[in-house]
Amino acid sequence: MTANTAFVIVGAGLAGAKAAQTLREEGFDGPVVLLGEESEYPYERPPLSKGYLLGKEERDTVYVHPPEWYAEHDVDLRLGTAATAIDPAGREVTLADGSRIGYERLLLTTGSSPRRLTVPGAELDGVHYLRRLPDSDRMKETFGSASRVVVIGAGWIGLETTAAARAAGVEVTVLERAALPLLRVLGPEVSRIFAELHAGHGVDLRFGVQVAEITGNGGRADGVLLTDGSRIGADAVVVGIGITPNVRLADAAGLQVDNGIVVDAHLRTSDPYIYAAGDVANAFHPLLGKHIRVEHWANAVNQPQDAAKAMLGQDVAYDRVPYFFTDQYDLGMEYTGYVEPGGYDEVVFRGRRDTREFIAFWLAEGRVLAGMNVNVWDVTDPIRALVTSGRPVDATRLADPGVPLTDLLDRPAPAV
Repeated sequence: MTANTAFVIVGAGLAGAKAAQTLREEGFDGPVVLLGEESEYPYERPPLSKGYLLGKEERDTVYVHPPEWYAEHDVDLRLGTAATAIDPAGREVTLADGSRIGYERLLLTTGSSPRRLTVPGAELDGVHYLRRLPDSDRMKETFGSASRVVVIGAGWIGLETTAAARAAGVEVTVLERAALPLLRVLGPEVSRIFAELHAGHGVDLRFGVQVAEITGNGGRADGVLLTDGSRIGADAVVVGIGITPNVRLADAAGLQVDNGIVVDAHLRTSDPYIYAAGDVANAFHPLLGKHIRVEHWANAVNQPQDAAKAMLGQDVAYDRVPYFFTDQYDLGMEYTGYVEPGGYDEVVFRGRRDTREFIAFWLAEGRVLAGMNVNVWDVTDPIRALVTSGRPVDATRLADPGVPLTDLLDRPAPAV
């Protein structure tokens, strides 16, 4: 196929599959080509560190659509097919086998890749990264046989895999350079709660440490050496030190790249025929008035739907408030909003932190930037409304569980 008639999507993950679905739902009846490097049908990633890793969800539950959906909706899904280059002038995508596909519109949902550890021993067997379904399979098998695991990095992936390992009865040591887990994301007021959570489940937490080497025996990891000279023995090592957006194709094609593929509120890149969505997109957010790149499930679900509509010529702008969730042990959490590291004045708590049933709100100049509900449910909509309103709220009333969150929107804050 070389004629420029197809809508081509590069990246057959959740974002790519949702974009293809939206194109069909919106009535597009032209060719839709969905290209994926992996051999698996498009799947969702949260279960890989949550329910599937814990053994609570079956493999077939992770897929975005049943396998037959793609043929039934005339989506040309090509698995195990890597795109190697984009020619914006000719509007063509080159594949690994040398063939080319012409496009009328192109959507890049190339996602991201785990940041690799760059210390001696990092390439030993038994060092795990979690991004793809086979990674979760290997990790689940490891947790079923290992006695001791070291987790490097106390971000979301590190903490969720730690909880899964503990559920499997594995001893876990978590190593983190910062003073607390999730410190950049949550700030010290809330990140301490996650430190207490894991400590209470027997995790050996070590903060303010740096890894010097992964030690090994017979080509397999058997521990971690720290820069202070101490060593922690382990049967396996899990590395969760962040992800980097997959921008190689976009960069080589001359698209604007800066912490991801730069797109406007319509998810359009610097080339009017090329769009980007999901982890890889650094998108202008109309509500926030800045570009942000969001690495969470809800963004991969919702953003490509608006990108598909924009590709069809609809006047849409992606302005959803970021949302993510986690489940660790008996703690379930949803987070709605967006806060730059250190970009808040105070944190207001509503509820009981001692029983981990509360909502935390991050405020700046009296306005709610984000809210996180922990083991408190059915409050996402009012939290989102508080965030999007941009109105100052009374912190005392915000902290009072007896005051409905909706009342904070209906009544202005008292004059100070």
